[in-house]
Amino acid sequence: MPRRKDIWRCGIVRTPTSQLIVSGSANAQVHWLDEEPAFTFLADPFGMMRGPDLHLFVEQYDYRTRHGRIERLVLDAQFNLVNRSVALAEPWHLSYPFVFEGEGATWMLPEAHRSGTLTLYRAHGDMEDWRAECTIALDCVPVDASILRHGGRWWLLYASAHSRESKVAELHVAWADTLTGPWTPHPGNPVRRDRQSARPGGTPIIIDGRIVLPVQDCTLTYGGATRPLWIDTLDEGHFSATAGDPLPYPATAPNNCEGMHTFSACGPLTLIDVKTIDRSLAGLRIELGRALRRASR
Repeated sequence: MPRRKDIWRCGIVRTPTSQLIVSGSANAQVHWLDEEPAFTFLADPFGMMRGPDLHLFVEQYDYRTRHGRIERLVLDAQFNLVNRSVALAEPWHLSYPFVFEGEGATWMLPEAHRSGTLTLYRAHGDMEDWRAECTIALDCVPVDASILRHGGRWWLLYASAHSRESKVAELHVAWADTLTGPWTPHPGNPVRRDRQSARPGGTPIIIDGRIVLPVQDCTLTYGGATRPLWIDTLDEGHFSATAGDPLPYPATAPNNCEGMHTFSACGPLTLIDVKTIDRSLAGLRIELGRALRRASR
C-alpha cells in the first residue's frame, strides 16, 4: 500500500520558454502559487493570456479521491488571484490541460487515458465553457498529448497508455490536416524509446528553426526532471531527435524538490511545476481509509 505522495506546486516565470531552455532555469525568478491543503495539489499548468490577465489551467488532484479535474485560475498582471473555478470535470481522471489556439477557436486537449480515448474540447464564451468537439483516434490510447503546427499540418506527440513502461518511455507521433482529423499515426511509432526523454512535458516550440519538445526524465522517479528534446526531423516517414541535459530546478524551488515535469509556453511567460514527496504516515492512513471504504461497499 503506497505511503509516498508526490505533491506538486505550480510556478510562473516572467521569461519566455525559449530563453529558459537555452540559458537554463536555475536563476529564474518564479512566482509560486500558494500551497494547497494537505494531500491535494495543482499541477500541469498551461495558460492563455487575455489582455493583462493570465488564464491558468491546471490539474487539481486530491489523494483522498484519486480523481483529477481541470481548474481555471484567472490572475492579474501582478499574479493576484481574480477568480478560480472548475473548467472541466468528467467521470474519469483529467490532467495536463493543453490549451492552444487554432482554426479560429481556443481548444483544450486534456490527458484522459482512463476514458480510453483522447477528446478535443472547444472553448465557448470566455474559456469558462468547454464542450467536447470530437474524439481523436490514434494507434494507441495516448498520454499527455501535445500539439504543434508545423509544415502546414497539425502534429501530435504523445506517450502510450499500453503499459506502465510505455507511459514513461515511448514517444509516438501522428499528423492531420485539420484538428478534427482524420489523424495518421507515424509509421515509425514509437519513434523513441527512452525513460529519460520520451513522455511529453509541455509545449513544443521552435528555437532557431528547430522543434523543441519538453519531455520528462522518469529514470529515477516519475517526473524527476524536464529535458529539452531537440527534434531535427519530423515528417511523414522520418523522425530524429536528440535529448538535452536536464533543466535545473529554479533556485527558489523547495529545498526538498525532487521533480519538475511541466514546462509550458504562454507568450512571455513560462509555466512550470515542481514536486516534493510526502513520506509521512498520514499518507498511509489515507490509503487505509480508501481501502476500508471500498471494502464496506
